[in-house]
Amino acid sequence: MVKTPEEIDLMRTSGRLLASVFEMLDGQDLAGMSTMQVNDLVERFITIDLAARPASKGQYGFKYVLNCSINHVVCHGVPDSDEIIRNGDIINLDITLEKNGFIADSSKTYIVGDASPATRRLVQVAQEAMWQGIRQVRPGAHLGDIGFAIERHAKRNGYTVVREYCGHGIGREMHEEPQVMNFGRPRTGMKLKEGMVFTIEPMVNQGSRMVAVEDDGWTVVTRDRKLSAQFEHTVAVTRNGVEVLTLRADGT
Repeated sequence: MVKTPEEIDLMRTSGRLLASVFEMLDGQDLAGMSTMQVNDLVERFITIDLAARPASKGQYGFKYVLNCSINHVVCHGVPDSDEIIRNGDIINLDITLEKNGFIADSSKTYIVGDASPATRRLVQVAQEAMWQGIRQVRPGAHLGDIGFAIERHAKRNGYTVVREYCGHGIGREMHEEPQVMNFGRPRTGMKLKEGMVFTIEPMVNQGSRMVAVEDDGWTVVTRDRKLSAQFEHTVAVTRNGVEVLTLRADGT
């Protein structure tokens, strides 16, 4: 759970490489691409350009290097050659990368082309909610402080937060303790210590927070088919606060 400075330095390398994957995607025109094409693009970039391993491939029997969740898909969307990304969509790309034995995990919701103001606002608030959670991270704070800040921001803006899926510890394994919920009460839950590394990844819904898993056993959707947006970073608790290990060059 608590990493040594040497281990965190290795995770910092993984996080920096993963950030570069999203920076590469930022320059792509996703409209008209299939989600399988995005998967294959990312796999080539991670394995060839970065000489790293896509940690999601083979995890729990998953065959692909990323999750791609469009519009009302909350998380765990499966790449498909027949699923075309279209103008006006939002798509969350959730990607993991392992280098030197340590894994980083991050996701970003992309707005494709001419999305409506309501859609853009949802995406903005979801990103803000993640940062509200990250700002709570420091030694002596509690996990409940993170979840409380996330859900409060979403609710104040008229949205709901998915409760069935959450952040998690990460390191040599993709999923370690603790679970980092996106709701909670202040000053409750595990107390944070320097050296802890985990993800913060709120999923914010336009309508009800209720979700369902589709027949493929992976894809999670909103029950009311309204939009959902997600953002995720891997963070480390430092002596004085927090370091975002997957931070991109533009500060997002």
